[in-house]
Amino acid sequence: MSKDLFPTFDICNLNAEKNSNELLTVDRFRGYVNSNPHLLQVHSHKYYHLVYFTQGSGSHLIDFEKFDVTKGAMYFMKPGQVHQWYFKEEYDGFVVNFYENFFDWIGINSSILHEFRFLQSIQVKDHVVQIPDNLVDKITGYFQSMIAENTNNNHFSNLKIGFDLMNLFIDVNRSLETEKEKNTHYQSVLLDNFQMLIEENFKTKKLPKEYAELLYITPNHLNALCKDIFGLPAGTIIRNRVILEAKRLLVNKEISVTEISYLLNFQDVSYFVKFFKKYTDFTPEQFRKKYYV
Repeated sequence: MSKDLFPTFDICNLNAEKNSNELLTVDRFRGYVNSNPHLLQVHSHKYYHLVYFTQGSGSHLIDFEKFDVTKGAMYFMKPGQVHQWYFKEEYDGFVVNFYENFFDWIGINSSILHEFRFLQSIQVKDHVVQIPDNLVDKITGYFQSMIAENTNNNHFSNLKIGFDLMNLFIDVNRSLETEKEKNTHYQSVLLDNFQMLIEENFKTKKLPKEYAELLYITPNHLNALCKDIFGLPAGTIIRNRVILEAKRLLVNKEISVTEISYLLNFQDVSYFVKFFKKYTDFTPEQFRKKYYV
């Protein structure tokens, strides 16, 4: 199907201080939003999107879950997520947009990005991080350094930006680690693979046993891991991804509910409507009206 779900932007669609290779932008956030008013509507990106707030308040809707905008909050968006900003007062901060292959281009294997839960998790809350006070100056320094390097565009500037960004990821990740997480690398890798398999197969595979088979573990083992790390059964995680896709599709009023049920491989539209209402308390049309009043 050729219809777009909602506005989906590439870096080339942005008025921003683009890197010379157009694989990355880095800016102060207020000027960035003022130059791109189209970003205040519900939209999606084809790139990673990172915002760090230094002042202001409001809210941020990420995949239809609302989070407060507060000083010291950092939001990590992965490609495909939908979001919208709502600001109550004067705000500012820093923003970085980058394609995964920016790191490949400077000689850092981009697969390292899958090590960071705040970039990859299927749980939206994991993409919102409150930076601890003892890290604020260091994090701010990384952003200021990236802006300076991007402006100067000297020899090795891209490499320096990549190192600053990677150091930022590592410092944030370390601030979030618990002793339990440090000792469960195998489980983390397994669940990362589970999440990637869901992204690839959620339209056709909706049962935990199907994913357990792909991971070469038992359904009970998969379920226990999901409950331990995510606090949710494996079946709920799979179902939540199906519901999220339904919501993303419903944002586009040009796509009928019948088409959406077909795209998500439901037996018929009535079963899809019952499924959606059971887990959201809204019919598909009621949910759609929340965004088109």
